[in-house]
Amino acid sequence: MLIGLGLGPGDPDLLTLKAVRILREADAVFVPGGIAEKLVAPYRKAEVLSFPMTENEATLRTAIGEAAERIARVAGTGTAVFALLGDPNVYSTYARLLAVIRERHPEIPCRTVPGVSSITAFASVAGVTLSGGFSVSDGKGEKGRILLKVRRPREEAERLAREGFREFVLVERMFLDGERVYRGELPEESTYFSILYAER
Repeated sequence: MLIGLGLGPGDPDLLTLKAVRILREADAVFVPGGIAEKLVAPYRKAEVLSFPMTENEATLRTAIGEAAERIARVAGTGTAVFALLGDPNVYSTYARLLAVIRERHPEIPCRTVPGVSSITAFASVAGVTLSGGFSVSDGKGEKGRILLKVRRPREEAERLAREGFREFVLVERMFLDGERVYRGELPEESTYFSILYAER
Protein backbone atom coordinates (compact mmCIF):
# COMPACT_ATOMS: atom_id res chain seq x y z
CA MET A 1 0.00 0.00 0.00
CA LEU A 2 1.05 3.56 -0.72
CA ILE A 3 -0.11 6.36 1.58
CA GLY A 4 0.30 9.99 0.55
CA LEU A 5 0.68 11.78 3.88
CA GLY A 6 0.27 15.50 4.49
CA LEU A 7 2.73 17.00 6.97
CA GLY A 8 1.08 20.41 7.19
CA PRO A 9 2.54 23.84 6.40
CA GLY A 10 5.95 23.36 8.02
CA ASP A 11 5.33 23.82 11.74
CA PRO A 12 6.26 20.53 13.46
CA ASP A 13 3.45 21.11 15.98
CA LEU A 14 0.89 21.05 13.16
CA LEU A 15 1.41 17.40 12.24
CA THR A 16 -1.79 15.52 12.95
CA LEU A 17 -1.94 12.68 15.47
CA LYS A 18 -2.87 10.39 12.57
CA ALA A 19 0.22 11.48 10.63
CA VAL A 20 2.48 10.65 13.57
CA ARG A 21 0.89 7.21 14.00
CA ILE A 22 1.24 6.38 10.30
CA LEU A 23 4.87 7.51 10.22
CA ARG A 24 5.67 5.22 13.14
CA GLU A 25 3.81 2.20 11.72
CA ALA A 26 4.97 2.36 8.08
CA ASP A 27 7.47 -0.10 6.63
CA ALA A 28 9.27 2.79 4.88
CA VAL A 29 8.85 6.55 4.62
CA PHE A 30 9.87 8.62 1.61
CA VAL A 31 10.05 12.41 1.39
CA PRO A 32 10.67 14.86 -1.47
CA GLY A 33 13.18 17.06 0.32
CA GLY A 34 14.96 18.33 3.40
CA ILE A 35 12.09 20.24 5.03
CA ALA A 36 9.84 17.18 4.98
CA GLU A 37 12.75 15.05 6.21
CA LYS A 38 13.17 17.31 9.26
CA LEU A 39 9.46 17.15 10.07
CA VAL A 40 9.53 13.34 9.93
CA ALA A 41 12.84 12.92 11.80
CA PRO A 42 11.45 12.92 15.38
CA TYR A 43 9.36 9.86 14.51
CA ARG A 44 11.57 7.86 12.14
CA LYS A 45 14.20 7.97 9.43
CA ALA A 46 13.02 8.81 5.90
CA GLU A 47 14.56 8.27 2.49
CA VAL A 48 14.87 11.51 0.49
CA LEU A 49 13.87 11.10 -3.14
CA SER A 50 15.13 13.41 -5.86
CA PHE A 51 12.60 15.71 -7.55
CA PRO A 52 14.61 18.38 -9.41
CA MET A 53 13.14 21.88 -9.51
CA THR A 54 13.11 22.19 -13.27
CA GLU A 55 10.73 23.05 -16.08
CA ASN A 56 12.34 20.36 -18.24
CA GLU A 57 9.44 17.91 -18.50
CA ALA A 58 11.61 14.97 -19.63
CA THR A 59 13.93 15.35 -16.63
CA LEU A 60 11.01 15.61 -14.25
CA ARG A 61 9.23 12.56 -15.74
CA THR A 62 12.41 10.50 -15.35
CA ALA A 63 12.79 11.53 -11.70
CA ILE A 64 9.15 10.77 -10.92
CA GLY A 65 9.42 7.39 -12.65
CA GLU A 66 12.52 6.45 -10.64
CA ALA A 67 10.85 7.54 -7.39
CA ALA A 68 7.72 5.54 -8.25
CA GLU A 69 9.75 2.36 -8.80
CA ARG A 70 11.64 2.83 -5.52
CA ILE A 71 8.37 3.28 -3.63
CA ALA A 72 6.66 0.37 -5.43
CA ARG A 73 9.32 -2.05 -4.18
CA VAL A 74 8.05 -1.42 -0.64
CA ALA A 75 4.37 -0.71 -1.37
CA GLY A 76 3.98 -3.99 -3.26
CA THR A 77 4.32 -6.04 -0.08
CA GLY A 78 4.13 -3.55 2.80
CA THR A 79 3.18 0.03 3.63
CA ALA A 80 5.13 2.83 1.97
CA VAL A 81 4.46 6.42 2.99
CA PHE A 82 5.23 9.43 0.81
CA ALA A 83 5.18 12.34 3.27
CA LEU A 84 5.20 15.90 2.05
CA LEU A 85 4.47 19.48 3.09
CA GLY A 86 0.89 20.64 2.91
CA ASP A 87 -1.75 18.25 1.68
CA PRO A 88 -1.13 15.41 -0.81
CA ASN A 89 -4.12 16.26 -2.99
CA VAL A 90 -3.63 20.03 -3.25
CA TYR A 91 -0.97 21.25 -5.71
CA SER A 92 1.56 18.58 -4.78
CA THR A 93 4.21 16.31 -6.29
CA TYR A 94 2.19 13.39 -4.98
CA ALA A 95 -0.45 13.78 -7.69
CA ARG A 96 2.04 13.06 -10.47
CA LEU A 97 3.75 10.32 -8.51
CA LEU A 98 0.39 8.67 -7.82
CA ALA A 99 -0.52 8.71 -11.51
CA VAL A 100 2.68 6.84 -12.38
CA ILE A 101 2.18 4.27 -9.60
CA ARG A 102 -1.40 3.61 -10.74
CA GLU A 103 -0.32 3.23 -14.35
CA ARG A 104 2.67 0.96 -13.73
CA HIS A 105 1.48 -0.88 -10.61
CA PRO A 106 -2.35 -0.94 -10.60
CA GLU A 107 -2.30 -3.75 -8.05
CA ILE A 108 -0.91 -1.44 -5.34
CA PRO A 109 -3.69 0.13 -3.24
CA CYS A 110 -3.26 3.87 -2.70
CA ARG A 111 -4.85 6.34 -0.31
CA THR A 112 -4.16 9.76 1.12
CA VAL A 113 -4.21 11.23 4.60
CA PRO A 114 -4.78 14.98 4.72
CA GLY A 115 -2.53 17.52 6.35
CA VAL A 116 -3.22 21.07 7.48
CA SER A 117 -3.33 22.95 4.20
CA SER A 118 -1.32 26.06 3.39
CA ILE A 119 -4.60 27.87 2.69
CA THR A 120 -5.92 27.53 6.23
CA ALA A 121 -2.43 28.08 7.67
CA PHE A 122 -2.08 31.28 5.63
CA ALA A 123 -5.31 32.65 7.12
CA SER A 124 -3.91 32.13 10.63
CA VAL A 125 -0.47 33.61 9.91
CA ALA A 126 -1.88 36.58 7.97
CA GLY A 127 -4.62 37.21 10.51
CA VAL A 128 -7.38 37.18 7.91
CA THR A 129 -10.79 35.55 8.07
CA LEU A 130 -11.84 33.57 5.02
CA SER A 131 -15.60 33.86 4.99
CA GLY A 132 -17.91 34.31 2.08
CA GLY A 133 -16.62 33.26 -1.33
CA PHE A 134 -12.97 33.24 -2.30
CA SER A 135 -10.90 31.68 -5.10
CA VAL A 136 -7.68 29.68 -4.97
CA SER A 137 -5.60 29.32 -8.14
CA ASP A 138 -2.10 28.64 -9.37
CA GLY A 139 -2.66 31.21 -12.10
CA LYS A 140 -3.46 28.60 -14.75
CA GLY A 141 -7.22 29.02 -14.74
CA GLU A 142 -10.07 27.45 -12.81
CA LYS A 143 -10.26 23.69 -13.33
CA GLY A 144 -12.37 22.92 -10.27
CA ARG A 145 -14.59 24.63 -7.75
CA ILE A 146 -15.43 23.74 -4.14
CA LEU A 147 -18.66 24.75 -2.46
CA LEU A 148 -19.12 24.45 1.31
CA LYS A 149 -22.35 23.91 3.26
CA VAL A 150 -24.28 22.72 0.21
CA ARG A 151 -27.87 22.07 1.26
CA ARG A 152 -29.30 21.51 -2.27
CA PRO A 153 -26.51 19.71 -4.17
CA ARG A 154 -28.51 18.65 -7.25
CA GLU A 155 -29.65 22.21 -7.82
CA GLU A 156 -26.09 23.54 -7.37
CA ALA A 157 -24.74 20.95 -9.83
CA GLU A 158 -27.31 21.98 -12.44
CA ARG A 159 -26.28 25.61 -12.03
CA LEU A 160 -22.58 24.75 -12.30
CA ALA A 161 -23.23 22.62 -15.38
CA ARG A 162 -24.44 25.77 -17.14
CA GLU A 163 -20.98 27.26 -16.41
CA GLY A 164 -19.23 24.32 -18.06
CA PHE A 165 -18.62 22.00 -15.10
CA ARG A 166 -19.18 18.31 -15.87
CA GLU A 167 -17.96 16.14 -12.96
CA PHE A 168 -19.37 16.41 -9.44
CA VAL A 169 -18.48 14.81 -6.10
CA LEU A 170 -20.40 15.47 -2.90
CA VAL A 171 -19.03 14.49 0.52
CA GLU A 172 -21.57 14.59 3.32
CA ARG A 173 -20.65 14.46 7.05
CA MET A 174 -16.93 14.03 6.31
CA PHE A 175 -15.13 12.06 9.06
CA LEU A 176 -18.38 11.93 11.07
CA ASP A 177 -20.89 9.16 11.63
CA GLY A 178 -22.91 8.69 8.46
CA GLU A 179 -20.20 9.91 6.07
CA ARG A 180 -21.27 9.46 2.44
CA VAL A 181 -19.59 10.17 -0.89
CA TYR A 182 -21.77 10.76 -3.95
CA ARG A 183 -20.47 10.75 -7.54
CA GLY A 184 -22.62 11.40 -10.55
CA GLU A 185 -26.20 11.29 -9.26
CA LEU A 186 -26.44 13.73 -6.36
CA PRO A 187 -29.19 13.85 -3.73
CA GLU A 188 -31.80 16.60 -3.79
CA GLU A 189 -30.88 17.70 -0.26
CA SER A 190 -27.87 17.26 2.03
CA THR A 191 -26.81 18.29 5.51
CA TYR A 192 -25.07 21.48 6.62
CA PHE A 193 -21.86 19.41 6.77
CA SER A 194 -21.57 18.91 2.99
CA ILE A 195 -18.90 19.83 0.47
CA LEU A 196 -19.42 19.78 -3.30
CA TYR A 197 -16.55 19.55 -5.77
CA ALA A 198 -17.14 20.41 -9.42
CA GLU A 199 -14.62 19.88 -12.22
CA ARG A 200 -14.64 21.13 -15.80
